[in-house]
Amino acid sequence: MNINALMQQAQKMQKEMAKKQKELEEKLFEIESSGGAIKVSIYGNRIIEKIDIDRDAIDPDDKEMLEDMIKIAINEAIKVIDKENEKIQQKMASSMGMPRF
Repeated sequence: MNINALMQQAQKMQKEMAKKQKELEEKLFEIESSGGAIKVSIYGNRIIEKIDIDRDAIDPDDKEMLEDMIKIAINEAIKVIDKENEKIQQKMASSMGMPRF
């Protein structure tokens, strides 16, 4: 394989990766946490669309618990996005014949 063919292949892979990243950024993830009491809708670019809190989860005397539940839900949502991104990266690497780490 000559250098021009390698360059073309690299450019093709770069375009494909950019396309997959854009698709991920635009994808809406809906995550439930704390037994469904907290629902987070977040895009792959980590922009939160919506947070829904079940009224039964709201205890005016325990503000800290609600804050913790929201934090846990958001962190879970971010983990889901990170895993999805990792899958994309691995798929792209394997299609290029690169080893997985």
